[in-house]
Formats: sequence, C-alpha cells, structure tokens
Amino acid sequence: MSTLRPALLTDHYELTMVSAALRDGTADRRCVFEVFSRRLPAGRRYGVVAGTGRLIELIREFRFDEAEVDFLLRTGVVDEQAAAWLRDYRFTGDIDGYAEGELFFPNSPILTVSGGFAECVVLETLVLSVLNHDSAIAAAAARMVTAARGRTLIEMGARRAHEGAAVAAARAAYLAGFSFTSNLEAGRRYGIPTAGTAAHAFTLLHDDERAAFASQVATLGKSTTLLVDTYDISQGIRNAIAVAGPDLRAVRIDSGDLAVIAQQSRALLDSLGATETKIIVSGDLDEYAIAALAAEPVDMYGAGTAVVTGSGAPTVGLVYKLVEVEGRPVVKRSEHKATIGGRKIAVRRHKPTGTATEEVIVPQGVPERQPNDRLLQRQFVIGGEPAELPTLAESREHLRECLISIPWEGLKLSGGDPAIPVNVVPAE
Repeated sequence: MSTLRPALLTDHYELTMVSAALRDGTADRRCVFEVFSRRLPAGRRYGVVAGTGRLIELIREFRFDEAEVDFLLRTGVVDEQAAAWLRDYRFTGDIDGYAEGELFFPNSPILTVSGGFAECVVLETLVLSVLNHDSAIAAAAARMVTAARGRTLIEMGARRAHEGAAVAAARAAYLAGFSFTSNLEAGRRYGIPTAGTAAHAFTLLHDDERAAFASQVATLGKSTTLLVDTYDISQGIRNAIAVAGPDLRAVRIDSGDLAVIAQQSRALLDSLGATETKIIVSGDLDEYAIAALAAEPVDMYGAGTAVVTGSGAPTVGLVYKLVEVEGRPVVKRSEHKATIGGRKIAVRRHKPTGTATEEVIVPQGVPERQPNDRLLQRQFVIGGEPAELPTLAESREHLRECLISIPWEGLKLSGGDPAIPVNVVPAE
C-alpha cells in the first residue's frame, strides 16, 4: 500500500478543467486518453514499461477526503459543483496497456485510459509521474544488467534520491534484473532481497581496521563482505583474510581505478589462499563503467546514483493525450507535437526464431495478425475494478524474455536507431 494519499499528487489545471467541464456539460463525454513517447531518450534503443503495478494501486486509492476538498475550495481551485463531484470521485472506466516489463518504442501506446472526460483527465499527472519515473529507472537498470553479462547487481541508490522515489527506484531496478537492493522499505513492501554490511564509518569507529573486521565477522560470520578500501586496499585485503580466514565470502572496493585494482586484488586474494572470496565493486558505476569492467575479475557490482537518476535520462518523455471523444478520433496538430487520432491496437511481430522484427500499431482498428505476432495490450482495470496483475517476479521474467527477443544490435550501449522499427498503419 502507498504511504501517500494520491489525490493531490496532481497539477492545478487538472481540476480547473474538471470544473469547467462540469459547468458546460462535457465532463461525462466518453473519451480515450493514451500514454506514449514521441521519441526515446538520446542514445537509447528501447524503453522499458515500469510502474504499472504501483500505478494501478494508486488509482485504487485515488479519493478526495474532506480536508483535501476543503483546501481546494478555500484556495479557489474548484467551485462548489466540482467539490461535490470530487467528494464522490471513483474511477469507473477502463485501463489497458503494455505489460509491466514490456519494451516500448516511439509512439507505442503503452497505456490507454477510457471513461468520462473528467474522471480520466484528473489522473493525467499521477499516471505520468509514476510511469515516467519508473520506466526511466528500469531502462537504465536494464542496460546495466546487459553490461554486467550475468554478474550480480545490487541497487544502492537510496541516499541519492527522494525517500519515496528511492523505494520505487529499487522496485524498478529489481524488475530490470538487479538481484538485491539496500533499501529495506523496498524489501518489506515488494519482497525484494536486501543486502548490506558496513560503511567506512564502521572501520573508522574502531582503533584499527582489524578490530573493525573482527567485530563484523563476529556478528555476521564469514559470509559477510568486508569493505577494504578505507586505508590501503592491499593491506585491507590482508587484514580481512587474517581476521576471517580464506573462506571469507567477499571484499568490497569503493574507490580507485577499479579495473587495475580488481586485477591486483584477485591476485592478492589467490596468493592468500582466498580463491573463492568474491570481489564486489561500487562507486558511481553506470552501464558504461560496468561494461568497461567486463573482462576484469569482478563478481558483483553495486550501483547507486546512476540507477536512481536514470543514468542521464531521468524521464522517458511520456505524454498523456486525448485521442478519441465519443468514438470520434481527435488530433492535436501542433508543430513537432502532433498526435495520431483514435484508439490504437499494437502487436509485436517476430521471426519464427522469436526475434522481434517490428511493432505494428493500428489506429481505429485491429492489426491483421501474422503467425508470430504478439498482442501487446492487456487489461488492467475493467469498469473501475482492477484486474489480476502479474507479480513483480513475473514482470521481471517478462522483461528478460523481451530483451532476448530483440536483435543484438538493439542491446548496444552506443546510440542508434530504435532496436526495432515502429510501423503506424494509416487509418482508413
């Protein structure tokens, strides 16, 4: 459950539109809104849908209590008619879209919200806030997972983000393939495995490094990870093995030239008989730094700042646009911000081998299906009632399968065209 009430996590203009639509009689016109991105962030070849599970839960809780309505009246945001409507607000429409963990590309209709104008438009900011944030984190994290080539990743960015965003970021990173988070609330709320041992402060607290290591091992056992770079890394490794013995689980290095240090540390550990002791590295790692360490003897990566900030792309540019009113397609024609009218259906087309070849989007109709097509949209809310959603573990597996399906060029970290083309079929 969310710890925040979501109703006022919105923009002022959402409620002024509601007030005006109620007054002029258009509030209940049946409308279709779609969420899509006109382009991917610079250098990205795919996007990852994330946050859907969080969003549906927030919409379930989307209610205006008396204190909130009183605030809106007192500050002149709404009039009495709108206030009465807000007191009784319940979303009664339908929501469908791409599964959490699905890949998306420019113009992919990743979420479709249908219902009366007022009940749909008031959700705009909440929808975009959740999906833009979580999808940005998941895409960055997925690139790190690819760069890690099967090695374990720990999300540890809570100290670099807003406290609420940190929990959502941990969830998105786990969806993308990270194995652990340092964030305990994310562990409690979403069942994500947590990990963590000690910071430099714990070493500095003690009279010497060996005393700190001995305390940690006495408390946590030899399966712990000792942070060896508070002073001299080589001596830190010697102290760690002297205290814990050669069956110490891991050492962590958080600074320096990690490629060189990893090689030196592996050689030193092996010479001390600690051939099974793992090397964990951290310290401002992003997908490029992780990829640069691919040939080095690193067993696990800890990534923080780059994960929770989307590694340079903190939003994916999703927009929430009205595309249909009472069954009639509507189109925004602004230069560089035009929309395609009508509700859209999308399929992902594949070769018989399972490799994706293109995404086909049909406005105001149903795509002509081919043998290896996969329909992308699923039902999330039906008549205001949430449908059964996949678990986080199932969404994580779905993303893994999606990444396997795209051509290998689409997984490159270098900039380029989207991994697959998107073909929007003209409406008849």
